[in-house]
Amino acid sequence: MRIAHVIGARPNFMKVAPVVRALNACENVNQVLIHSGQHYDPNMSQVFFQQLELPEPDVNLEVGSGSHAAQTAQVMVKLEEFFLKDRPDWVLVYGDINSTVAASLVCAKMLIPIAHVEAGLRSFDRAMPEEVNRLVTDRLSDLLFTPSSDGDENLLREGVPQEKIHMVGNVMIDTLVRLLPKAEAQWDDLSSRLNCTGRYGLVTLHRPSNVDDAAMLGPLLDALSEISRDLPLIFPIHPRTRQRMKDSGLKVSNDNLRLAEPLGYLDFLALQRHAAVVITDSGGIQEETTYLGTPCLTMRENTERPVTVTMGTNLLIGHDLQRLRAEVTSILNGGAKQGTIPPFWDGKAGERIAAILTQIA
Repeated sequence: MRIAHVIGARPNFMKVAPVVRALNACENVNQVLIHSGQHYDPNMSQVFFQQLELPEPDVNLEVGSGSHAAQTAQVMVKLEEFFLKDRPDWVLVYGDINSTVAASLVCAKMLIPIAHVEAGLRSFDRAMPEEVNRLVTDRLSDLLFTPSSDGDENLLREGVPQEKIHMVGNVMIDTLVRLLPKAEAQWDDLSSRLNCTGRYGLVTLHRPSNVDDAAMLGPLLDALSEISRDLPLIFPIHPRTRQRMKDSGLKVSNDNLRLAEPLGYLDFLALQRHAAVVITDSGGIQEETTYLGTPCLTMRENTERPVTVTMGTNLLIGHDLQRLRAEVTSILNGGAKQGTIPPFWDGKAGERIAAILTQIA
């Protein structure tokens, strides 16, 4: 059985790694790793392959940046060319990026079976491009691997046949479980290098609703600056966010709000593990903090990962900056939300996916 994995952005790398490892242990399975090049900055891409011990991609489509339509179209054109020469038995797609929906459309038209890893997630907000990608990919997929029970419920409600749906757990947590000891081993050096030997918070923001409009980004940076007077904040800044700050003429004047370059997976994982609080708009970080038991304040009005709120340590703050300040104060005073780890977030999701795929073959 020949299996192609299509990935393209930083979150995909953490998701594909455990599946590749599990399938490597199976007999009569041949794999090809296709990188769309959607994330092409070395700090956002290459370093992750090294730290996750992923093999170099067999194919790099090198699509680069562009509008949603242009990026999706480029992936479709280049993937079709590749699959006409090297047709796999199954294509695995991950998450909700443009490369994911592009690969699903190509495979559906070429009648190549598709499996979606991290299926069934819904924010119910079509203003998010990722929500459209999720809906289209799930509708076209032949196998849907969900990370939690809400994913199953969403798919069943949308009319997906039960036999296509498999709750396997969270593949990102597989990677976290495997590499957390390595991240912890370098904590002393990292904390010294970043001067975070005391209590600190961790910030990551990149979504358009937070960074594209200076009328939102400016007050948000002001709120973070104010919070940092009581709790130093480390802010590894996404290239998108840095560019928006530059375009809007926004600067950080408080030394306690420390801007840093994007970090590798191990460094960022260690920072999450030891942070007093994480302030984010990332989906994956909501999941990682839930597993780690770290308080998470999400600057979004909704989440496609509600299990991190109902069971985990995550709180949705929306764009309420007054509440953001209040929740950080509550956490510092011992009022952090307590959570539990969802079922099947046990480090074995990749093995379950491999078992299902090899049984089908």
